[in-house]
Amino acid sequence: MGYLLRIAGSMGARPVLRLTGACLLTLFFAVAPQAHSTDRPAGGLAEVDLQLILAVDVSPSMSSAEQRVQRDGYVEAFRHADIARAIRSGERGRIAVLYLEWSGPSQQTVIVPWTIVESRGDALNLADRLAALSLTEGPGTSISGALSAANYLFAKSGLRSPRSVVDLSGDGPNNAGALVDPIRQVLIAEGVTINGLPIALPRTGTADGFARYDPSNLQSYFERCVIGGPDAFAIGVTEAAMLAAAVRRKLVREISMDMDQVIYTAYTERSGRTVDCNMIGQLPGR
Repeated sequence: MGYLLRIAGSMGARPVLRLTGACLLTLFFAVAPQAHSTDRPAGGLAEVDLQLILAVDVSPSMSSAEQRVQRDGYVEAFRHADIARAIRSGERGRIAVLYLEWSGPSQQTVIVPWTIVESRGDALNLADRLAALSLTEGPGTSISGALSAANYLFAKSGLRSPRSVVDLSGDGPNNAGALVDPIRQVLIAEGVTINGLPIALPRTGTADGFARYDPSNLQSYFERCVIGGPDAFAIGVTEAAMLAAAVRRKLVREISMDMDQVIYTAYTERSGRTVDCNMIGQLPGR
């Protein structure tokens, strides 16, 4: 089954590429690692400490202002010295980052393709590139679509690393496309870690066709239904002012494996209402 993946550039989004047939080769070159060269073993794959996909929700349930705050949170994080220090702490001292914006099952947009980052200058350049690009938007909230895109992008990265992580933000449950758990299990079986950044900012009314939900339910949904794999964790954000710091702490934890950088959450039995992971739609209120 195919899905759509857009590749964005400085001049805006390129034509949509369907992941079937000859377009696979085109997509491979579009998302191949960029920036300076890296050591390549005999097999021809660049070696890094971590392959990190930042999968960022841009569904219409988030206002343009909230989407801008979210994008700026990642920009500010890569401009912070903590990120460069975390990268240097690895065995090779370099990571590969890809920034993906997603919404419904047919829209996943690569904003910044695979980029090698191993110095403060590299991190600042990545932040500048990200800040200069326009925001994207699309209907629906398909976490399964975002994870499917991430799975493909890892397979075609041209990289080798001991760890692969999807850092997925979202402000609601999967409400479009396939169920989350099948693709989640595929990624976990391949050794990928899925971490979560559930964003439950206060607002009233409805959005994306669904009633607003209790923020604590969204945290539970991510813990039980989204995150998974080695050392998976989630950090919830309930105020816009928290977002930049939460993103930075989350990235430092993912890059350096420093357990002190986050509040660790495990998807084990917790107090509160049970979340149905097979549900497609709004989360129940308390």
